[in-house]
Amino acid sequence: MPSSEELSDLLDPASTVLITVECQQGVVGPDAALPELACEARASGALANVARLVAGAHRGGVQVIHAVAERRPDGRGANRNARLFRAAERLPVQQLRGTAAVRVAPPVEVTEEDFVVRRLHGLSPIQGTDVDALLRNLGCRTLVVTGVSANVAVPNAVFDAVNRGYTVVVPADAVAGVPSEYTPAMVRHTLAWVATVATTDEVLACFERPSRNVRRA
Repeated sequence: MPSSEELSDLLDPASTVLITVECQQGVVGPDAALPELACEARASGALANVARLVAGAHRGGVQVIHAVAERRPDGRGANRNARLFRAAERLPVQQLRGTAAVRVAPPVEVTEEDFVVRRLHGLSPIQGTDVDALLRNLGCRTLVVTGVSANVAVPNAVFDAVNRGYTVVVPADAVAGVPSEYTPAMVRHTLAWVATVATTDEVLACFERPSRNVRRA
């Protein structure tokens, strides 16, 4: 774990953005397409910690982006080049645009100041979406990555952010995947090589201190 001084240097609220990955009702809600993942996100406390981080970001003036995955009812534009995509087409809950499944799930709160970025294709909330342009226009240097899943979308987000020159912080207790033992192993043996791993409480402590700079419009 980083020292409090190191983490504080990374998480200046004026140049930090928090992203929530697929924390939507059709993924982590009570009627989710993948009940095992939804159960793990809630039972592990990861979803509650995402909500705590979002609330802390709102209080501390840290920009929040919610990354949502969705599909058109006709499926046009969506990938079919992997087993995951083809399996998703057969799930009882579809992440269809305009439905409750693609709304951000409680207890995570969305305010008018937040951005909600939706994607119709791919595995990453950054590649092929507006996220990178938004981060650059916001003056982001550090991206805090939270959400699901540790199996696919979260590591994609981390690698894409690092490849684009951002520093990444991962609150390990605010991400979830399946099975439960996979997430800590993936964080320790993969993400820790490219991102700074911390806890929700450590990140919140940085959000709650005064910013050294003024966020650029």
